[in-house]
Amino acid sequence: MFKIGIIRESRTDDKRTPLVPKNVKSLLNKFNNTKIIVQPSETRCFSNDEYEKESAIIDENLSECDIILGVKEIEPNRLIPNKTYIFFSHTAKIQEDNSAVAQGTPGMDKKKLLNEIQSKNITLIDYENIRDNLSRRYLGFGRFAGIVGCYNSLNLYLLKTNQEQMPRAYELDSYEKLIENIKKKNFKNLKILVTGDGRVAKGVLEFLKLTNLKNITPKECISANNLSSYYCNLPTSKYVISKDNKQFDLQHFIRFPNLYKSQLGSYMQNINLLISSHYWDPKSPKLFEKKDLFNFKKLEVIGDITCDINGSIPTTIRSTTIKDPYFYLNIETFKEVEKNYNDLAIMAVDNLPSELPRDSSEEFGNGLVNHVLPYIIQQDDGRIKKATITYNGKFLPSYNYIRDYINKK
Repeated sequence: MFKIGIIRESRTDDKRTPLVPKNVKSLLNKFNNTKIIVQPSETRCFSNDEYEKESAIIDENLSECDIILGVKEIEPNRLIPNKTYIFFSHTAKIQEDNSAVAQGTPGMDKKKLLNEIQSKNITLIDYENIRDNLSRRYLGFGRFAGIVGCYNSLNLYLLKTNQEQMPRAYELDSYEKLIENIKKKNFKNLKILVTGDGRVAKGVLEFLKLTNLKNITPKECISANNLSSYYCNLPTSKYVISKDNKQFDLQHFIRFPNLYKSQLGSYMQNINLLISSHYWDPKSPKLFEKKDLFNFKKLEVIGDITCDINGSIPTTIRSTTIKDPYFYLNIETFKEVEKNYNDLAIMAVDNLPSELPRDSSEEFGNGLVNHVLPYIIQQDDGRIKKATITYNGKFLPSYNYIRDYINKK
């Protein structure tokens, strides 16, 4: 009997779940020698009863489980010794210089979490690292991060320009209702630049197609002085360039991001709203430097869906919350200020998909059922091993840099 546990999320503002009730039904039908135990929760987007109806067992105690699933980082004191956990640990980007250590749940001490994992002989698998041979992720919440992040960014632009805002996404609690609201809006004189070509960017573009804005090419964006409103997507091949002017090669960029530099500034002349939805490696160039903001004369809002603190978007000096999603930044002092229409408005919510928890959890759970759990319950084709950070508390060779980080004084 293979036993899967679903932990109650530590963050009270995160209602997501790795498996929705219909995923439970699917797994139990597919693997009849499987048992699924769900910790009870009052905040999870699906009720305890909904899980029980699909033959899950509701129990506080997960100690008999072979693998325990979560979404965000798990509080260190809740980790059960000698177990296998799978969740977003937000540790893969950590470097020796401490860059990217602030990613993930605010206030989560990564060293404490990782030390607890070591001392309790825990096997840690990270969703973010489950990828194919071309480094493409098998699952994620990216599409809904893009959709909600785009909606929030447009709402912030409406606020910044004294226009009537739309209801918040978490209040609507349905993608269909977001669509209804966006189709009612007429965005005049708005010029948007979207970075990225992965799940998050595709979610942003899927949503922007529902607006009245015209989609233009990067080439058109550079000289679009006569267009009143539009959006433009910059894939990786357009927002970075080889330092020695060689032809762009995505796999080369993934392997050697330090050999590239940003060329975002070429596209920013008329942009009012920048939506960053690209994947960022700490070794990659920043999209822009602080001083560059003085050249972005028409920029009013940055919607940073990537939400890498002090990462590729220097204005993301902190993450924001679903309840309080925006802040204002004075670009001269680079200090956060009270709401001021002369300053730059920032959206940097770090758990955007949790505004539409049922929709985003269902999509994530489908990916987990199809592309991950069969390779754990049955035979791994290598994807799980590559995503395993620690095995019985010991770091695998590919992740020794994280071990070095936590051992560094």
